[in-house]
Amino acid sequence: MAGAAMTTTFLTVIGGASLLAVTARRLRPSDRLPSLEGWALADRGLGAGWTWLLLGGTVYTAYTFTAVPGLAYGNGASAFFAVPYTVIVCPLAFVLLGRLWEVARRHGYITAADFVRGRYGSAPLALVVALTGILATMPYLALQLLGIRAVLTAGGLYPPGAAGDLAMVAVFAGLAVATYRHGLRAPTVIAALKAVAVFVSLTVVCWLVLDRFGGPGAVFDGAARALGGTDPAHSPLVLTPGQQPAYATLALGSALALLMYPHVLTAGFAADGTRTLRKVSAGLPAWTALLALFGFLGIAALAAGVRAPAGGAEAAVPMLVDRLMPGPLAGLVFGSIVVGALVPAAVMSIAAATSFVRNVYVEYVHPTATPKRQVRVAKAVSLTAKLGAVAFVFGLRDQDAINLQLLGGVWILQVFPAVAVGLYTRWLHPRALLAGWAVGMAAGTHLVVREGFSSIVPLVAGSPEIYAGVAALVLNLAVAVSATPVLARLGVPRGPDATDLPSRPRAGRRPPTGANNA
Repeated sequence: MAGAAMTTTFLTVIGGASLLAVTARRLRPSDRLPSLEGWALADRGLGAGWTWLLLGGTVYTAYTFTAVPGLAYGNGASAFFAVPYTVIVCPLAFVLLGRLWEVARRHGYITAADFVRGRYGSAPLALVVALTGILATMPYLALQLLGIRAVLTAGGLYPPGAAGDLAMVAVFAGLAVATYRHGLRAPTVIAALKAVAVFVSLTVVCWLVLDRFGGPGAVFDGAARALGGTDPAHSPLVLTPGQQPAYATLALGSALALLMYPHVLTAGFAADGTRTLRKVSAGLPAWTALLALFGFLGIAALAAGVRAPAGGAEAAVPMLVDRLMPGPLAGLVFGSIVVGALVPAAVMSIAAATSFVRNVYVEYVHPTATPKRQVRVAKAVSLTAKLGAVAFVFGLRDQDAINLQLLGGVWILQVFPAVAVGLYTRWLHPRALLAGWAVGMAAGTHLVVREGFSSIVPLVAGSPEIYAGVAALVLNLAVAVSATPVLARLGVPRGPDATDLPSRPRAGRRPPTGANNA
């Protein structure tokens, strides 16, 4: 059982998060009438500091902070793909988010599917973008709960049976209520506590690890021995030539996919301007350094002889913390990781609800819905999404959520041509994009399922393994590019473009003044 000091510190951190959520309404209070933009995007009024906290707290989830070190604990070097992947995200965010924000602000778009609807004038294409986003987000939301449960279990804070389930629901309930009332403002204020708690606690844990082992070299040597590597040239902590294609494509594909997730775009759209987003993008590497240190702790868990349960490598770091740290500090770390799950979970539920309301409910069910009604429906859907995630975690195996999240990453990457490429050119025909999306979804799903729900696959027997999402994206783009001139020759009409963006890039000419910041 957990010590009293650990439990007290843990509850203090969680209680602080709940109190902050209650004060969310004071974060740039709005005098406007209720609107989906106000509830889901905090009236697009977050400055650089708040946006950095929210975007970093949303991108770097609690499950990431347990899964990456868990992968390092079980597989060694391949786990560190997450570091270059999140580094690649920063320049991509610098380039894409500002441009997409400008178009969204000008036309009142709230979701990526709104932009696609306006850019291509195609309701079916917008619908598949919205549904793909929702489909990819739901298992990601469930994984936040799995991260919470792994931490609580490793720390002895998860009683067996129904009592443990009730404890996790209680942790989640406060956030659900705050998000229902205050929308994106609730996870924004909690993100401030997340940043302080995670940065402080991780610094302390790393210091204790280095103090115990005498330096990072001793940590890596001990981990290599634990993984069975005796020859430094063939250490499991060094990538082999055969692993490098998978490592590179996984890092690249994951970076491209991340910026297509609805929760990441929702956090970006809440900024108060493009300059803010550029500042935030330049500051995101601080969160990447945090992730690298978590990966290092997975290596340290190996060196320390931690024995995680079979199939539960994500518990390695919580078990290491429980072994190395006194009760109060361990409670701080566990509370920090749990709070780290609350921020992305809230933003994910808001993003999924907003996509449903804007691109399904208003488009196909109730086109005349008032802003007040849209907010009411979004609140209900957001709450339902959280309840669904809880039911999923309790009703199915953990591996089911992990498998679906792996598929979700492959799926969300297939909207990249419609959204990211569409920011710069409208040359691709919307029906060609639909066909490419369908081929990419089918191919990616087939590859992942064929390999037993592994996202690293060989295209054919004997070929190097690569990330299935990248292979599917290449097929997606090939179909879209090849089908576009065919559809143009057949005279298949396009919808109107309502975004004021240039239809295609023109070398040597500047875009019109009204579009050069879009």
